Amino acid sequence: MMRALVVGYVWPEPASSAAGTRMLELVQLLVRMDYQVTFASAAALSEHRFDLNSLGVTEKAIALNCSSFDEFVRELNPNLVLFDRFFTEEQFGWRVEQACPDAVRVLDTEDLHSLRHARQQLLKSAQKLCGNEKEKQSVAPITADSELLYRQMCKGDMAVREVAAIFRCDLSLMISEFEIDLLQRYFSVPSQLLFYCPFLSQQKVDVASLPDFSARQHFIAIGNFRHEPNWDSVLWLKHQLWPIIRAQLSAVGMAQAELHIYGAYPPPKATQLHNTKEGFHIKGWAADAQAVMQSARVCLAPLRFGAGIKGKLMDAMRCGTPSITTSIGVESMSGGLLWGGAVADDAETFVAAAVAHYQDETLWQQKQQQGFAILRDYFHRTDHSLSLQTRLTELLHNLQRERGDNFIGQMLRHHSHKSTQYMGQWIEAKNK
Repeated sequence: MMRALVVGYVWPEPASSAAGTRMLELVQLLVRMDYQVTFASAAALSEHRFDLNSLGVTEKAIALNCSSFDEFVRELNPNLVLFDRFFTEEQFGWRVEQACPDAVRVLDTEDLHSLRHARQQLLKSAQKLCGNEKEKQSVAPITADSELLYRQMCKGDMAVREVAAIFRCDLSLMISEFEIDLLQRYFSVPSQLLFYCPFLSQQKVDVASLPDFSARQHFIAIGNFRHEPNWDSVLWLKHQLWPIIRAQLSAVGMAQAELHIYGAYPPPKATQLHNTKEGFHIKGWAADAQAVMQSARVCLAPLRFGAGIKGKLMDAMRCGTPSITTSIGVESMSGGLLWGGAVADDAETFVAAAVAHYQDETLWQQKQQQGFAILRDYFHRTDHSLSLQTRLTELLHNLQRERGDNFIGQMLRHHSHKSTQYMGQWIEAKNK
């Protein structure tokens, strides 16, 4: 039987984040391909982690900067190794290459971290010019074009590290077509190293079972609080957007409308924002994200920076819940189709859209249908699961030829792995 090793940055939590859902889908795909799968991580066991043993997957705790991993991976001798984000490739890629040089090395980027970081830095730069916290939290989303983003990404070392990891691996899984274009046009990454692979599951929407407009109430915002774009969106809602939305609804006799904010791991600074008088409710972790999304009338996702595709907006469409978001929110999420809600990059337009969708049943139903169309005609137009299986099989059969076509990858593995290797060995020796 073929063996696959997944090196996880964290243990998968599909009920807490889109990243957790994504990783679980990839593990399930490898199981369906008849791989004997081992999932290894140096992260602490988490509260909401998925029981991988229930899938027949072996779980293995590993340590950073420790040669015990070398012995483990050499004995396992996997045919394929999947790295969860570029951080794990940096830590363990050179060890895998030394112990198992013929194993196919695949990187799951989740989203392009250096792109998200660049947008965050641009937002912070704009906020530095503000005189107080309210002004700071009223700065508009980042709408920089690809060239400006590239220039910003080149200012730090994160893009250097992330793109180097992409070149070192045999294949990198991408969830965003925008990010693929950015990597190819500005970073000269060959197309054969990148594979477009958004969420693998094609969940059918049972429209008849979804609550209708009149059966729903309140607004919802959802997302893991440890993910910085999510926390930033909560701050924008608190300091600018929600007070105006609530005031406008109160003026037309809808003062009972509330905003319910869900997400795993809310820190004290988040729970302190809870204010029932303002209709601003910090709910914390949702045991059933689908249920709370289906009960809400409108989803608010005011993302001022970020990257990748957004699990919360996928869930909103699947639950028939129109969403109000930004151009960053809809990036690589619609394929040019009309959005299942509204897109706004300024507070006035965002508020007007939120109020209109909450009041107007005809508009609400129209946007709900547009969300269903995106799922059907964009995300489900291709069976990405089958396409990925085919690509991985090709790699297994033609590994040396494909590596021979990637000279930059060979060069980076020769130099970069040496520096990472020596740093890891120095830390290990120091710890002893």
